[in-house]
Amino acid sequence: MRFSLFIALRYLFSKKSTNVINIISGISISGIVVGTCALVILLSAFNGLEDWVVRLYNSFDPDIHIEAKNSKFFKEDAISFDELRRIEGVAHVMPVIEENGLLHYRDAQYVCTIKGVGEEFKKMSGLDSMIISGDFDLHLGTTSAALVGSGVAYALSLSLGDINEPINIYVPKANASFSLNPIEAFHSGSIQPAGIFEVQPEFDTRYIIVPIDYARELFHREKTVSSIEIQLKKDVDVAQVIDKIKSISGESFVVKNRFQQHELLYKIIHAEKWGVFLILAFILLIAIFNVTGSLTMLIVDKSRDIRTLQSLGANWKTIRMIFFMEGMLISVIGMLSGLLLGLLIVVLQDKFQFVLINGVDAYPVLIKKLDILYISITVLTIGAIASWFPAASALNKRKLLSS
Repeated sequence: MRFSLFIALRYLFSKKSTNVINIISGISISGIVVGTCALVILLSAFNGLEDWVVRLYNSFDPDIHIEAKNSKFFKEDAISFDELRRIEGVAHVMPVIEENGLLHYRDAQYVCTIKGVGEEFKKMSGLDSMIISGDFDLHLGTTSAALVGSGVAYALSLSLGDINEPINIYVPKANASFSLNPIEAFHSGSIQPAGIFEVQPEFDTRYIIVPIDYARELFHREKTVSSIEIQLKKDVDVAQVIDKIKSISGESFVVKNRFQQHELLYKIIHAEKWGVFLILAFILLIAIFNVTGSLTMLIVDKSRDIRTLQSLGANWKTIRMIFFMEGMLISVIGMLSGLLLGLLIVVLQDKFQFVLINGVDAYPVLIKKLDILYISITVLTIGAIASWFPAASALNKRKLLSS
């Protein structure tokens, strides 16, 4: 192996009798460099985008979400909150009640979801960093107040400073029957906005957040919840906590982690990432197969050397290994150069923010060690295939001709 590697290195860096062999070898390495670099950059971009989405959702979503399997609401005592809090790794447990309703503010109307949250909301939520106007508070003095999504606020032309114009809320009665007077089919209330938050459109255009006591009074649903949200301590085994929660809640409830709360979104991101990986791997396959032409021409160019090596006692297996190692050296040099170039571009983007995602924020990038491993395995596997077959085929033909 050492002898084959030594000769392959000499062939790689020595001058060939035909200049076109050097050109094809250079093109082969350049193609591998570009393909590998593109894989590093694009996978890092997808990782960054996924991480960015996760951080956005984390500011609004809990670590664990519990809801009834067959109904929208359930009694608060259906699950013991004390038992949930005693589970190792659980930091906070919060009851939540949600209902769709109609908001009326001055001359504007908007249908959205009213989310009533418990006292733990301030400790659990990362929404405080997402407030773009007003304060992160659900009370103004002793009076209940609301946090309004930016999309909802825009639709209502909401003004936080106008204390004489509260938001009027109308929610349907639980078992309302047909009436000539539509007002009789709704519960109503009013609340003063305290702040406006902006997470991302799915939340901004949908939610208004209020204290749970206010929501229960508005919905006329005492001691009732829509879901239970749980925040975990750091470095906790989420799967283990979920198993314990399921043993407490029973079969009537669905327990979801962060991924399961938006399962379709994360699956789409992963599918796009690996779809791009496969497309670029195919392009890389075409680029690496330039090695085939380079090796074939090198074998022809080194015919005299092959006969000399045979005279010195080298068998066909050793000679085949020399040209296989030649192809692998081209693949390894191209791969390492592409990895370094790709990592350099990703680090520079992370530090200097050359590319912006929305004209303001830098496009997020994140390097994962496993991705680098997958890229290396892909390049080396394709390189090994592209190196072995031409070396074996061409030398077998020469063996037949010389016999």
